[in-house]
Order: sequence, then structure tokens, then C-alpha cells
Amino acid sequence: MNVKNTFIIILLFLLLFSTLSAVSADDDRSYTIDQAFIDLTVESNGLLHVEEEYDYSFDGQFNGVYRDIPLKAGESIENIKVYAEGAYPVLQESDDNGYKHLKIYLYSDAAHTKGIKDCDVNVYISYDMKNVVTLFNDVGGLQYKLWGDEWDVGVGQVYITVTLPGKTGNEYFLNPQEFNVTSDLKGNTITAESSSIPKGDFYELLVLMPLDDFSNATYAKHVDYNGRDMIMKNLNDSINGRNFWNTTYLILGLLSLLSPVIAVFTYIKYGKEPKVDYDGIYERELPTDDPPEVVNAIYAQGTIGTPNMDGFEACILNLIDKKVLSIQTVTDPNTDTNDLYLKFSGDTSELKANEKQVYDILHNFANGDTLNMSSLNTRLSNESNAKWFMDQYNTWRDQVSNEVKGKVEEEFNDTGTAIISALGILGLAAGVIMAILGMWSELNSSGYAVAGGVFLIIFSILLTRLDDDKFGQWKEEGRVRYLKWKNFKKFLKDNSLINEHPPESIVVWRKYLIYGAALGVADKVYENMKLQEIPTGYYDDDIFLYHSYGGYYMMHAAFMSGQSTVNSSSSSGGFGGLGGGSGGGGGGAF
Repeated sequence: MNVKNTFIIILLFLLLFSTLSAVSADDDRSYTIDQAFIDLTVESNGLLHVEEEYDYSFDGQFNGVYRDIPLKAGESIENIKVYAEGAYPVLQESDDNGYKHLKIYLYSDAAHTKGIKDCDVNVYISYDMKNVVTLFNDVGGLQYKLWGDEWDVGVGQVYITVTLPGKTGNEYFLNPQEFNVTSDLKGNTITAESSSIPKGDFYELLVLMPLDDFSNATYAKHVDYNGRDMIMKNLNDSINGRNFWNTTYLILGLLSLLSPVIAVFTYIKYGKEPKVDYDGIYERELPTDDPPEVVNAIYAQGTIGTPNMDGFEACILNLIDKKVLSIQTVTDPNTDTNDLYLKFSGDTSELKANEKQVYDILHNFANGDTLNMSSLNTRLSNESNAKWFMDQYNTWRDQVSNEVKGKVEEEFNDTGTAIISALGILGLAAGVIMAILGMWSELNSSGYAVAGGVFLIIFSILLTRLDDDKFGQWKEEGRVRYLKWKNFKKFLKDNSLINEHPPESIVVWRKYLIYGAALGVADKVYENMKLQEIPTGYYDDDIFLYHSYGGYYMMHAAFMSGQSTVNSSSSSGGFGGLGGGSGGGGGGAF
């Protein structure tokens, strides 16, 4: 080896050594939060006063600490004050992405020229929060994370003191329960002590208070419905779910191997369809005389026995066909566009319960006996309207499901479907747990856990997305009806078949559109109809007007708007469920 090569090798070793030394030096520091003290005061006006103390122990050189406090929609924080024992603090505040960020620089001298090193510092933070206490019609509630799951480190212990506005009728719950050491309620004061809480976990308080304890509560969130039963249900559901997964933790790990085996045996036993004496290619006529919502619930889509929005739309078309609803179009002179109106003018005494339900849902949004379909989307953007609509829609689904229950039991064996559904849900949960545990673990075998978890997740998702009849089994008569409706749908979608066998009357076209909606192919039916040489008068029929003026799309858009509004307005709908409280967040050192 010549001198030049030797010199290069030595330089590389020196460079590597210096790099490792720099990394080691940078990492040669650590800190812990030995204990935290959280004091909450609930004022009668709804204001929540918070005082936090964090006892840091620093090993090495640090510049300070930070605290991130999340704020839900409508919540605000003010009067923030910071001081420290063992250092001189300087606070910087900022707001970003729904968080109040507090950056606290710590100095070892009053002149703020030297950072801190190898010392213990107690950091005190106090602030007021508005719209965190929630007043329902029957109870006042506070759900607050005493320790958040976003801290960079865990905490040795948390000591809690909560002062309430009244001395009687209060209830409190501390969760997760495995962190509880002691707790007590005396008069209007709750005191509690937790065990150590690891990084990534939270500790949460739920308090229920009498409404009489609040007066002029301008700083509280007001909700116009009863909350206590909902809160207790959410709380119990969360606790029971957590206990269930803790108990079945080890069993779930085996599902990566058992899941495919169970699926195969389930298919062999329950999934093979019976051979039937039917070999039709398509159907021109309605295969059965079932109403459209029944066809939708049983034969049209993957969840057998439960209708979807296509069935709801088909029911509207059927009501138009029965003349209990009629169509009117009005030209807006300002925009030169046509608005579509539904008129409620028929006798509903002969309607079935689920049909009457659809009629009443639509009539609720009418002005007198006329509903502007163009305005329905906007109406369902309102939270109370959306909640009412979705509740009524779900009631309609239940009515249809109950109506077809006996028929489904006669035609379809859902044992295999139930097994696969449960297997998919449990397998997905197990796969996630296995993958996370594998990624966290430092064992050499952790790769097997990750691979098994990922496989189980993918396999379970595929299982949950399969139609009911993949592992369920049609009985012979039901199988024939299902195949006929499937072939009728094929006929409606295929323009060449309709060209060969066009309907002879407006009545048949109506049925095609109604049942096309139930089967999810109304657009295709309408498109095929426009390709036919049909007398102009046919298009004046109310069912065709409803579709041609966009009624189908307006109703679907309104449904999606209502569903979205309900899902996004859950600011207090999950009140009581573990981990859903205000406060929390996290922090660390820098």
C-alpha cells in the first residue's frame, strides 16, 4: 500500500470518527418529565381556567421547552402566563393548524444570555379556555385531556385538582382506568393521582355537572339536545371496546394464519351456489312483481337485505308513477334556467309504510305542497336539517329491511356472509396491531410480524369489500330470481338489446326507468331511451321530466350533502368516547 492510499484511508477514518463524535455529542443529552400537576377550575359562566406545572429534569444543554395545545372548532384560549423555577423563561406564542404553540426559552441567568444545562426546572403555564365546557339540555359536561398523547416523552405521575361550580350532583370519570392510582370527590373538588403514563398515551377526565350550577354561561358551548344518555353510552362503549381488545390481544395475532384458512372453509361450506335450471342470457320483462325498493335491497347490490340510496330514488320515481307526486318546472327569469319542483297532491292512504316515509321526508322540506329540488342540497347543508334527514332515511332503510327480512331468509343463507364479515373486521384490527407492534419492536423476528400484519390487513380489506353472495349462498329459488334480475339489468344497460326489443309503450319505459334506478343504471336507461325514435310526447311524462331536469342528481347530491354535514358536525356527538376531549396535545424540549 503506497503512502497516498494510506493517507486517504486515515483521512476517511478521521472523518468517520469526527462525524460519529458529532452525532454522539448532539445526542448526548436527555430529559424527563418526572411529574405534572394539572389544576382545572370550571367557572359558573362556563370559562375553564387551567394551571399546568411540568417538572423537567435536564441532562445536557437545552434551549427551552414547548407546549402545543389543540383547539377544537369554536374553542379559544387567552390570558396565557408562564413562569419557571430554576430558570428564567421567555415566551413566544403562535397559532397554526388548530393549535396554540407556546415556545418557552429557558435561561440560567437573568440577562438571558446563557442556556440551561444539567438542571431541574419547574415550568408553570396558566390560561383560560372558552367553549370547552358544553351545556346540553339536561346536563353540563367537561371532557378534557389532562395528559395528551402528543408529548415527546412520558410522565412519571400526574396530580390533578379540579374545582367545580357546584358542590352536589357532580359525577366524574378518569380514563383509561389502568392509569388511575387514587381519586376522590369532596364537595366541589376532585383530586386524583395517576401512575406513570408512557409516550403516546393519554389521560382524560369526564365530568358531568348539574345545569343549575351555571348562570350567564356565555363562555360555554350550548347544545340544543339531551346529552347525558349519549355521553354515558359513548363512555361505556369506549371502555368496553378497550377492555375487549386488551383481553383478546394474543388471540388476534394468530389470525394472519387462520384468516385465509377460515375463509376457504367458509366458502366451501356456505359459499358455493346451487345449480339451478336457468340459463337465460337476458330478461326483457320484470322478473318479479316486487316493488323497486325491495329489488334494490335484495337483488341489486352487495349488502343483501338492506336498501341504499338507489332504492330511495327508485321509491321517489314509483311515487311519481302512482300520481301521489307530480312534476312542475319553472323558468327563472334571472338565470334563464329551469327549476324542478315536486308537488304533493295525491292520496297517500294506500301507500306502504316505507313509501309513506319517503313521501313525508320530502314533504318536510316543502313550502306548502311544493318542494324546490334545487334548494334541497342547500337545506341539507344545515346541521339540524341534515341530522333529521339522515335519521329519517335510516328509519326508511330499517322499514324496508324489516319488510324483506322474511323474503331474504327464504331465498338467501347469510351464515357465510356473517362469518366473513366478522373475520374481516377482526382481521383488520389484528393486522394493524401486529404491524404496529412489529415496527416498534427491536427483535429480529419483528419483520415476520410486520409482513403478517400487512398481509392480514390487505386480506381483511378484500374480505370486507366482497358482496354478500360471495360467501353467502342463494337458495335455489332465490338464485333463479337473482340471476333474472341480473340479466334484466344487463338488458337495460345494453343499447343493442333494447334496439332489438324496444318497449311498445310509455308504461314500459316508466318501469324501465324506475327499476333501472333501483338497479343503479337509471342513467344508462335514460341514455338508451334518448337513442330510440320515441314520440316527443313521451318526454312530457313526469318520470322522464324528473330525470331529464336532473331530479335524480339533485336528490343524490342532497343526500351526500346531508351525510357529509352529519359526519363533519360531530363536535359534541362523540362526547364521552375515550380520547375525544379538549385540551391534551403535547410538548417537549429543544
